Amino acid sequence: MTMTKLHVGHIQDIDKKGSRTFQLGETEIALFHLSDGSIHAVENSCPHKKGRLSEGMVCGTAIHCPLHDWKIDLRSGKVQEPDEGCVHTYNTEVDPDSGAIYITF
Repeated sequence: MTMTKLHVGHIQDIDKKGSRTFQLGETEIALFHLSDGSIHAVENSCPHKKGRLSEGMVCGTAIHCPLHDWKIDLRSGKVQEPDEGCVHTYNTEVDPDSGAIYITF
C-alpha cells in the first residue's frame, strides 16, 4: 500500500487551540494545533449531525462539536461516551526546521 505525503500548511499559521481547514478531494479536513504543540488532522464532520468540528472548542486532546457538544478524541477519532461514533483521522508530521505540516493518507 502506497502512502501519500501532502504538505497542508505551516504550524505558525495555526494558533494554539486553533484550527484550519483544507479540502482533500471530496473531504474537508480540519487541522488542530493543541496546547502541547502537537498537530492533529481529522475529517471536519461530526458523525452525529455533521457539525463542522473546526468550529468547536479544543479541550486537551479533544474537540467539542459546536452543534451538540459531542466530545471527540483528536488522536483516535473516537467519540467519547455516552455518545458513539468515530471520525477519520490522518497521520501528521511537522518539519522541525521549517514548521511545514504534512499529512499522510
